Amino acid sequence: MSADLNVVNPNSPKRVLMVASNPAISEQTGWPIGFWWGELSHAYWEFAESGYQIDLISPDGGDLEADPWSDPRDESGYSADDLISLGFLNSPDHSALLHKTRSLADVSPDVGSGSYDAVFLVGGQGPMYTFASDDRVHELVRTFYESGKVTAVVCHATCVLLKARLSTGELLVTGKTWTGSQTPKRTTQMPTLGSVFNRSGSRSRRRN
Repeated sequence: MSADLNVVNPNSPKRVLMVASNPAISEQTGWPIGFWWGELSHAYWEFAESGYQIDLISPDGGDLEADPWSDPRDESGYSADDLISLGFLNSPDHSALLHKTRSLADVSPDVGSGSYDAVFLVGGQGPMYTFASDDRVHELVRTFYESGKVTAVVCHATCVLLKARLSTGELLVTGKTWTGSQTPKRTTQMPTLGSVFNRSGSRSRRRN
């Protein structure tokens, strides 16, 4: 990585908070699940290439686990072509970031003081169980959004949009269009977003 690229102000680098799911077990399959490698490593790469300071955390802190199919080394070969994730895995400094992550409580003072410029919630199957009903994650999203800061959620991390509310009590997504996994083929692996999004008063575009 070339951490000196595209830096607008080298003396005051932007700070990005990346939040990945803690490990969980799928109620549909009984499989261990967590974050999706490509949705962590590719975003991390882009941020690092732009010279941003990156903090990778999880709601509860501790060691992280990825969805097996997202691992480019997995025998399924599903993500075998994901060279960025493979590089992350084989870099001792970067793979160490997945161990003993700080929790949301640990970074709360920095979030409250406005030290971060953006938040990015990593996808994967895990967020459907660890983000969707976690008020701490919802509050984090609300804080960044209402502060006018970049607030990004990807793939199944969009499940937070089902319940995240503004300080007015209104759902954050009310009147907005958003994209997430909602197709019936997902039901064999996890709950779908589309099964409940219509209650939010928002519009969803299908992601197959």
